[in-house]
Amino acid sequence: MSDGARATFVNVGERTNVTGSAKFRKLIKDERYEDGLAVARQQVENGAQVIDVNMDEGMLDGVDAMRTFLRLIASEPDISRVPVMIDSSKWEVIEEGLKNVQGKAIVNSISLKEGEAAFLGHARKIMRYGAASVVMAFDEDGQADTADRKFEICARSYKLLIDAGFPPEDIIFDPNVFAVATGIEEHDNYAVDFIEATKRIKDNLPHVKVSGGISNISFSFRGNEPVREAMHSVFLYHAIKAGLDMGIVNAGQLAIYDEIEPKLREAVEDVILNRRADGTERLLEIAEQYRGEAGQVTAKDLSWREAPVAERLRHALVKGVTEFIVEDTEEARAKLGRPLHVIEGPLMDGMNIVGDLFGDGKMFLPQVVKSARVMKQSVAYLTPFMEKEKEEQGLEQGKPNGVILMATVKGDVHDIGKNIVGVVLQCNNYEIIDLGVMVPTAKILSEARAHKVDIIGVSGLITPSLDEMRNLASEMKREGFDIPLLIGGATTSRAHTAVKIAPNYDHGVVYVTDASRAVGVAGSLVSEDRRGEYLDGVRDEYVKIRESYEKGAHKTKRISITDARANKPSIDWSAYTPPKPSFTGVKTFRDYDLETLARYIDWTPFFSSWELHGRYPQILDDAKVGEAARGLFDDAQVMLRQIIDDKALTAHGVVGLWPANARGDDIVLYKDESRNEELGVLHCLRQQIAKREGGANYCLADFVAPEETGVADYIGGFAVTSGIGEEEFSNAHDQRHDNYSSILSKALADRLAEAFAEHMHGRVRRELWAYALDEGLTPEQMIKEAYQGIRPAPGYPAQPDHTEKSTLFQLLDPETNAGMALTESFAMTPPASVSGLYFSHPASLYFGVGKIERDQVADYAQRKAMSVTEVEKWLSPILHYDPDKG
Repeated sequence: MSDGARATFVNVGERTNVTGSAKFRKLIKDERYEDGLAVARQQVENGAQVIDVNMDEGMLDGVDAMRTFLRLIASEPDISRVPVMIDSSKWEVIEEGLKNVQGKAIVNSISLKEGEAAFLGHARKIMRYGAASVVMAFDEDGQADTADRKFEICARSYKLLIDAGFPPEDIIFDPNVFAVATGIEEHDNYAVDFIEATKRIKDNLPHVKVSGGISNISFSFRGNEPVREAMHSVFLYHAIKAGLDMGIVNAGQLAIYDEIEPKLREAVEDVILNRRADGTERLLEIAEQYRGEAGQVTAKDLSWREAPVAERLRHALVKGVTEFIVEDTEEARAKLGRPLHVIEGPLMDGMNIVGDLFGDGKMFLPQVVKSARVMKQSVAYLTPFMEKEKEEQGLEQGKPNGVILMATVKGDVHDIGKNIVGVVLQCNNYEIIDLGVMVPTAKILSEARAHKVDIIGVSGLITPSLDEMRNLASEMKREGFDIPLLIGGATTSRAHTAVKIAPNYDHGVVYVTDASRAVGVAGSLVSEDRRGEYLDGVRDEYVKIRESYEKGAHKTKRISITDARANKPSIDWSAYTPPKPSFTGVKTFRDYDLETLARYIDWTPFFSSWELHGRYPQILDDAKVGEAARGLFDDAQVMLRQIIDDKALTAHGVVGLWPANARGDDIVLYKDESRNEELGVLHCLRQQIAKREGGANYCLADFVAPEETGVADYIGGFAVTSGIGEEEFSNAHDQRHDNYSSILSKALADRLAEAFAEHMHGRVRRELWAYALDEGLTPEQMIKEAYQGIRPAPGYPAQPDHTEKSTLFQLLDPETNAGMALTESFAMTPPASVSGLYFSHPASLYFGVGKIERDQVADYAQRKAMSVTEVEKWLSPILHYDPDKG
């Protein structure tokens, strides 16, 4: 299995399983489905790429529970972006799940235990729903335990499914992970049997995937977490090499393979690979030494400085050490004769090691970017020598693996993710032409021609960027390009790429999920041998996604906007007196104290931006990513101190509070308390998904008193930035060939802006609007939203229309008051900026509008005095219909 494939191991989160989580079971039994969604959301935030949903509990109506929960997931974009594994021992529950799930689902599971007729009957139904399925190595004679039995059952199942027309790429075999080291001799080879069966399945049954329940392997050592972590890590290390694609495993129970204490790793490996007859006894002997211990040993010294220079360079690259890089580079140049020999020798050797470790999941993104910093500083030192060689001797310099143009599309200003991908590709000897942000299509294409690039890669964070990417693909076709187009960024997805972008261009449109996938994708696209086959595979996959999308486009029922309004939440306005703010109008906050804001930083998203998934502070002690997280966190603290002490960034903000009332689904703002003259109108969207009995169809206007009640209500707005000086601070690092610090500075600026929004919301609640005078929440409680009121933002789930920022900016004038502006696509500049609205009503809550129908679009266009076509353009990602099909 290739290094790139190892990086694509899919982790299945199982905490939304009532049989495996007591907490989730209680929530569902108590019908607290909204709280159950929080469990699903946490799974995704912590890195689960599939969520397993199981409702098999004696006191539950499994069919109803599955239907309800999956419909709620469908209205939550941050959860529904990952596939759902529908898990049940009851076919009627599985089928109900298939009827209600959004996107392509995975069924867990079917098998031959009830015979071929039942097996194929279930398979055909799964096929009709366009789902994939886990197929257990289980037949009429029971579960398979040996490698031969596992493969025999899987091969038989494969033939039956293929003959029935089941797509092979939708088959996920589970060859059964059983516990080892149980003291029963017959169990000693279970891990080897699984690994061997996995390899035979992948070698002989084309296109299938292999999965397993990883934690089963260590069941004999429950209670001894360090040993269990080591067993999971060793087992995965060998199983993934054999072809394992996915598995159910707690990411918090994964040690780093290379960092398991050697004595423990050897003992575990003896058991997993069944290398010694006394393996179990030896592991039991040493296991107690690790109970309650970390099971890992680290040592820091400078003994590596005594090694030859080539080894020192490789060490510096792998460990990200810049302290000695110039002197070691000069020593290597003097020894090897030519600067190019240094680059193509020890430097590339070191970067190849980094690439291998990253691909194997033994090294993480912040560490890779640090390695790139070392490489850049070394190459920067060598560059003048290479230029002199070329000028004086005409010597040929090294060639890159390929040339890739990268840009953030027109109207969008966010580039952290793009920069990270660029760094990782540079680590793998690709030349990157980075055009920066807000790059129009014409410039992307002209620069691509000028530099004769092999690939174009574009990124975007805000939803209007999706249309820019679609336009770019169309223009590439019109102008006769024949190079691949890579798509990435927070708002993009494989489904959107397949359905909306790929049909506009014929020479390859490829969605890249994150930096860890970019190298494998680029390698396939620049290879003459692999490119055609790779793009054919992508096209076939996208055809299936489009077909699945067409089938499922109307699976989730939507109701008319009239019925949705009739089902809005019931609020007794006659019994409520809205709190009056301490002022109305606009108040500015210039040069805000950064020390204060730093106390409100939510560090969890900071780690996510570096592709380290887990909650802060627990992530710092995570068995798998803890070391990388701690190193990144320490670097962030040093830079944050520098930012504060040197005033490297400046924070400005503006807050507005105005008299307001709801008019239908709009919110009208007034100039003063007389409420005779309108100041502006905020237009809102309403959920149209069919809700179960008792569920309301929400709209933000519901949380403001309707004008017909005569109740005098209010609304607030804000715009804050911590990005004044961000570009200069970042560029200063780039000029020193320190892309790690450049990316880190932007990530910290973003976190300070979010912290500013959090802190200012607290001040609004306690002082400015003062509806929660005695709140007294800690920054941690505020981050967890343990307060009254909400601060939703245009462009986000409760109001997905970015054009509403225009009204907000007219009201607040943040250009004058805070040094902020909007691009033509309504992205805010500086990039480290946040804006939104304030609602104070105790019943106000966060929600997702979800997909909407034509009737609401027409109504919304009329209210905003815009054409339906223009509204459809801005709301394209949430339309429950295809505007191109009339």
